[in-house]
Amino acid sequence: MHSSTPPRAVSAVFDEANLIAHAGLVPVIRLAERCGLGRLTAEKVKLTGAKNGAGAQVDAKVTSIVGGMVAGADSIEDLDVLRHGAMPTVSGGIRAPSTLGTFLRAFTHGHALQLHAVHRKFLGELAAHTPLLPAASEKAFIDVDSTHKRVYGRTKQGAQYGRFKGIRTLHPLLATICTPHSRPVIATVRMRRGKAADSRGAPKLVSEALATAVEAGCTGLRILRADSQFYNAGVIAACRQTPAPASPSLAA
Repeated sequence: MHSSTPPRAVSAVFDEANLIAHAGLVPVIRLAERCGLGRLTAEKVKLTGAKNGAGAQVDAKVTSIVGGMVAGADSIEDLDVLRHGAMPTVSGGIRAPSTLGTFLRAFTHGHALQLHAVHRKFLGELAAHTPLLPAASEKAFIDVDSTHKRVYGRTKQGAQYGRFKGIRTLHPLLATICTPHSRPVIATVRMRRGKAADSRGAPKLVSEALATAVEAGCTGLRILRADSQFYNAGVIAACRQTPAPASPSLAA
């Protein structure tokens, strides 16, 4: 098969003002509003001292970023997908990519922890409004592991040449929650430098993950799963100090 029309004779322009390319965002944003994403963000995220108005209307900015990511955006420029066609008609308060970029660049480690608090509360609300973690009151699994993410900018905070020769990476710790009847959801994330040991910061991460699991309705048996690098006194102590009994099952 081949085109029988000369290239210069073909022109495709998507300029329909009533086009909604991502109509599925409408129920997603309504659910986020019902679970209090905007309210929680406004309450907990305070960008004190941020310049150029970056600390204003954080709820609208966070919601715009979340909506853009749901629509497939994986960079600041891609967040402009929210302003295509008639999207501004069905969604109010959309911010421009440049505004969202200024907002994100104003974050410090402390501000990121504020977002962690929002995520923890929001996940609990989401689990209460949807069958996110079915049978969580009976059994839940908390999985902890490290990962590497390649980056290309030399000024990317925390990125270093680590395990992979000649490749700059970020090295976050991840904790997910699931049940025998559900897919995993992210409980918490902790960023470290690219050369950090896998177990560095793990006790704090495990404490946060177990507490988040309780807020998400995991009130039954909670089983922690991780590889042998996380089998240390700090992680075991974090399990024992949780509000309700947890069963650490650390398998290599």
